[in-house]
Amino acid sequence: MGDNCIKQSVNYANLGGIEKGLGSMLPVNLVVHETSKVLEIEYEGGKRYRLPFEFLRVFSPSAEVRGHGPGQETLQTGKRDVTIVTLEPVGHYAVKPTFSDGHDSGLYSWDYLLDLCEHQDEWWEGHLQKLKATGIDRDAPMVSASHGCGH
Repeated sequence: MGDNCIKQSVNYANLGGIEKGLGSMLPVNLVVHETSKVLEIEYEGGKRYRLPFEFLRVFSPSAEVRGHGPGQETLQTGKRDVTIVTLEPVGHYAVKPTFSDGHDSGLYSWDYLLDLCEHQDEWWEGHLQKLKATGIDRDAPMVSASHGCGH
């Protein structure tokens, strides 16, 4: 257990006005494990999940990754060695990681993090299948897409 980590404890007892929806779970603790490159998320009752940094980066909820509508997603590659440089709270509803490749525009809401936890295997397999179907290597560097409008 010599994994260097940044521990971020979150106390939700002081959030007052936040209401949990049905099925909505708030994490009670987040731990960034630098050596093993995973974000550990703990929920009430001791349920824990470990999400690899690569998985979090590939499934960033940002428009840069997801696009602005169906079919506009950008298939992510070359993220195996990405790390989380910082993990900042956003209000009382999300966290914003800054990744070592400079990506910092994804806001991971508590609901989205829980979705990632609960569907990790299925979504990762889908990602690997998309890579296979397109003939793109998982470790291939990302190619900048030209938008044709000067930016």
